[in-house]
Amino acid sequence: MDRDPNAPPLNPLPPVVWLLVLPLIGVELAIQVQAAGLAGAPNGLGWRQALFQHLMLLPDVLRLQWQTGGHPAAELHRLLGYALVHASFTHALFAVVLLLALGKAVGEIFRAWAVVVVALGATVAGGMAYGLLVPGLKTPLVGAYPAIYGLIGAFTWLLFTNLARVGANKYRAFRLIGFLLLAQFLFGVLFGGNWDWVADITGFVAGFLLSFLVAPGGFAHVRALIRQR
Repeated sequence: MDRDPNAPPLNPLPPVVWLLVLPLIGVELAIQVQAAGLAGAPNGLGWRQALFQHLMLLPDVLRLQWQTGGHPAAELHRLLGYALVHASFTHALFAVVLLLALGKAVGEIFRAWAVVVVALGATVAGGMAYGLLVPGLKTPLVGAYPAIYGLIGAFTWLLFTNLARVGANKYRAFRLIGFLLLAQFLFGVLFGGNWDWVADITGFVAGFLLSFLVAPGGFAHVRALIRQR
């Protein structure tokens, strides 16, 4: 079998993927360095807890902002900031791995700005749904998983349109999200669930719908769907 001696050892990633992933890696690396006693005050507040206080999405605060038209404005950064900090090293590791895989799949088709729009749009939409749709919810939200589900939505859009183009059953594209939701449900039954799935599924829907606007040829697909109706 012929091999290219100049081929890179790893498949190159679109630069936009590193733009999304490196902040997560940097935050978690800093937390681990501090936890190992190599930085920060030894008896001070852990950096993970400090970042939680500064970045986590607080449903009570979000509901207040909704009622007051965005006030206190100083807390609006939480709608994006919560994605930067994770509950544990493992939580962050899975987020990075999934972002790398899904970012590569979507970033090789979508333009860089479109990938950013999908990821950030899913983050904001997921955070708002989590904070506003569950009455009385007080548990904070952290982690990049709504953005990841947004990229799953964009990947599903790619499958959906490709299957429609060849005349196959386009609804097969939703098997991946169906499997993930089933796995999440079973995990919740076995180990106790929370309301994070509201943010995740909203992120998926946002990513899928945004793809009709930002993906190459997205507007053409919108027109085709309108004509079918």
